[in-house]
Amino acid sequence: MKYDRPSAVEALLNRFIGLLARAGIGPRYNVLLQVRGRTSGRVYSTPVNVLELKGARYLVAPRGQTQWARNALASGEVTLVRAFRGETVKVHPVADAAKPEILKTYLDRFASQVRQFFPVPAGSPADAFRPLAADYPVFEIKN
Repeated sequence: MKYDRPSAVEALLNRFIGLLARAGIGPRYNVLLQVRGRTSGRVYSTPVNVLELKGARYLVAPRGQTQWARNALASGEVTLVRAFRGETVKVHPVADAAKPEILKTYLDRFASQVRQFFPVPAGSPADAFRPLAADYPVFEIKN
């Protein structure tokens, strides 16, 4: 199970980026994701990039099987916060067979932020992501 744990500096930076997203500062695709812990019941927050592709919205866990992804899978819903407004949405896991195009687009669009988490470079063909699909949770956002 792939998981790239953030360093202490990355965790601090994520907190700062999350505060900016919560306040509505920064790119529109950057939001603060809130999800209830599957065992603790506590609400956890982390900044994420929402990918819009062909009329659908997706969440990708570039670090792999993160706690937020595991919690989202267990609960089936998350809250996306931007500019102090929360939107509670249902999330549905995407099948591995459907992930290559989504992962390719995610890496191409957000390369400056996530390229270090992928073993293939931005601009790679979608087929290059097929063997990696199981390592990266992807959720389709449903209102």
